[in-house]
Amino acid sequence: MKNSKLLALLCIVCTFYISNSLASEHHSGHGASKNSSGSNGSANTCGKPNLDKFLPPHLATVSPGSEFSFLVFNINNPEQIAVTVKNIPIEIKAEFKDPFYLVKGKIPASLVNTAARINIKVSAKSPHCEVEAGWLLKIVDK
Repeated sequence: MKNSKLLALLCIVCTFYISNSLASEHHSGHGASKNSSGSNGSANTCGKPNLDKFLPPHLATVSPGSEFSFLVFNINNPEQIAVTVKNIPIEIKAEFKDPFYLVKGKIPASLVNTAARINIKVSAKSPHCEVEAGWLLKIVDK
């Protein structure tokens, strides 16, 4: 009788041991690796563009035709940048100053006694890498 209980206990222990080792072997492949779809490897991610140093600052009062500027990081080509003010496309000039582009434009002279948002869109190959930002200015005729 003691042998049968010992044999049953041994079978239970072996079963738990085998199932534990199989489970750990199966789950060991779920860690992040450079080739997994949830990784942060360069093949699956993008360096999202960053926008900074908006001048004149948010809610500043400016004159029609005033110059504005901002910095763009993490882009390859200034042609990726589109700027509008009150849905009016703005011609911009971008100068590369490693590691960023200094972008300049002018408020349209036709905008007088109004508030307007300078809207920036930076396009990319992948939609999840695109960036939109901007700031609001008060335009008054001085």
